[in-house]
Amino acid sequence: MSFFENTRKPVGLGGKLMVAMMNLGHGPVARWGLRFLRLAPNAKVLDCGCGGGANIKRLLEKCPHGVVKGVDYSPVSVEKARKLNRTAIQEGRCAVLQGSVADMAFEDSCFDAATAFETVYFWPDLPRCFREVRRTLKPGGTILICNESNGDTDKDERWTQIIGGMTIYKDIELKACLEQAGFHEVQIRKKKRWLCVTARK
Repeated sequence: MSFFENTRKPVGLGGKLMVAMMNLGHGPVARWGLRFLRLAPNAKVLDCGCGGGANIKRLLEKCPHGVVKGVDYSPVSVEKARKLNRTAIQEGRCAVLQGSVADMAFEDSCFDAATAFETVYFWPDLPRCFREVRRTLKPGGTILICNESNGDTDKDERWTQIIGGMTIYKDIELKACLEQAGFHEVQIRKKKRWLCVTARK
């Protein structure tokens, strides 16, 4: 397995290193994307494909009286995210679960917002995953998708060749999938090669 395969499902020592790198490397794009998410101080937020938990930490700061839950299918990522957000977990403001975004153990209509940073590339059956995220959102709830690669240049192709199971989506593809899953008010923002998409339930 190549080191870059660890971006999809981090495992072992290489995975631990990759998760640490992703926590650092994805900071700028995540901070940019979070500007487009309006959250009440007591919001309940779900971070899908939460990786090493850096964005859970940012979301907890944005919602000082809220609750943030994360889900990721890599045990290495879950362990790292739990360590990073240990205090919030002890306070009952955070939980990190191992599992797939396609089939989550959350109740219907329980979150104000859901985020997906650098992760939809790897989701199997994107419309199904979006329907599942939508199920967990309250009416009027928002999904925020943030990607470092917007699919507008051929350069993005090389990553899909290095990393098995990776698909880089263009904004129109994500918009179509979201609308197919029942979302509306899809908004697209770009900066350099970054892409941020928001939509409402």
